[in-house]
Order: sequence, then structure tokens, then C-alpha cells
Amino acid sequence: MIEFSLGKLVLLALIALIVLGPEKLPGAARTAGALLRRVRHGWDEVRAEVERELQVEEIKRAAREAAAQAEAAQQEVKDGLSRVHGPLADIVGEVTAAGQSMTASTGSAAPAEEPAEPSPQAELPLGEPASDRPAAAIRKVAHGDT
Repeated sequence: MIEFSLGKLVLLALIALIVLGPEKLPGAARTAGALLRRVRHGWDEVRAEVERELQVEEIKRAAREAAAQAEAAQQEVKDGLSRVHGPLADIVGEVTAAGQSMTASTGSAAPAEEPAEPSPQAELPLGEPASDRPAAAIRKVAHGDT
């Protein structure tokens, strides 16, 4: 890049003063400053755009890596399920076969049901209280009568 030292800048200012003259030099300096600001502004915009594009590319790369990891995890889960499914199907087949052989050996398709135990309410006759006290005594205690 071009390096400007103080001596070179003084020489450049002297040449501009001789070529342009004292009347046009301030206007030319303003025009050069405006041109320099536009160039800097354009350069900053280009740099910012390049940085945004780099960030977009980085995000896309991260998304591709995440998608690849998700696919690998999905494949791993599928492999694990297939490893479990085979032995599980064998066990289900064995249990089904054992159940069929047991029903065939007993001769009935339905298992025998155990008789249900009678509930305590079924033992009580209707209309009689469950305790030894008469109904009137129970009513007085329940309602707070003494």
C-alpha cells in the first residue's frame, strides 16, 4: 500500500497550491475530503457485507453439521430398535407358543375363575344396623342429641 509520510504530504500540498492556486485550493480540499469519505463509506459497506456473508456461511455450515449429527443419531436409534426388536419378537413367539401349549394341555380355552369372596355388606340383612346398639342410640349420637 502507499505510505504517506509528513514530508510527502507537505510536498503534495505545495504542488496542489502551485497547480490550483490559493482561490481553488479550499474547494478542491473539500471535494477531495468528500470523495475520501465516500470511498471510506463504500469500503465499510463492502466490509460489513462480507462479514455478514461469512456469518451466513458459518450458520449454514453449523446447520449442515447439526443435520448430519441428527441423521447419525436417528440412524443409531433405528439400529438400536432393530437390535431390540428381533430378540423381543422371538420372546413373544416363545411366550405365545408356551401359552398355547398350556391351554392345549389343560383342555380348556379359558382359565378357571376363582369364586369371589362375599362383601361385608352382603352379609348384613337389609334394614338392620351394623352395630349392637339400637338405632335410636345411633341417631342421638350422630345428631348430637344427649
